[in-house]
Amino acid sequence: MQPTTEPAFTTTVHTATTGPVIEATGELDLDGAPTLHAVLRRALTTAPPRSDLVIDLAGVTFCDSSGLNALLRARIETGRAGLTLHLARPAHAVARLLEITGADKVFPIDPGVPFVPHTRAG
Repeated sequence: MQPTTEPAFTTTVHTATTGPVIEATGELDLDGAPTLHAVLRRALTTAPPRSDLVIDLAGVTFCDSSGLNALLRARIETGRAGLTLHLARPAHAVARLLEITGADKVFPIDPGVPFVPHTRAG
């Protein structure tokens, strides 16, 4: 019997009064970036106009250049859709990466997450 392993990167989509919240957990790297992108695309199709889209990074334990690229790409796509992308509660390693690369200057970074009334699997 093979032991089951959890995916290295997962997402859960919540709906807040200000718009979708994507809760990310695990390693945002070359393998996790496509997952984030797919969930983001679905969230953009259901988000109300002129709302915010939040990516909650509190559960992200690792982020490499592929993950950073995914976040920057998400910012561009969110802007094209007329929404504002916020990063919330970045874990220390992610906050440090954003700071070192200067990406913390292009994202609104929120210390908390908006109220989340219910969850949708992402």
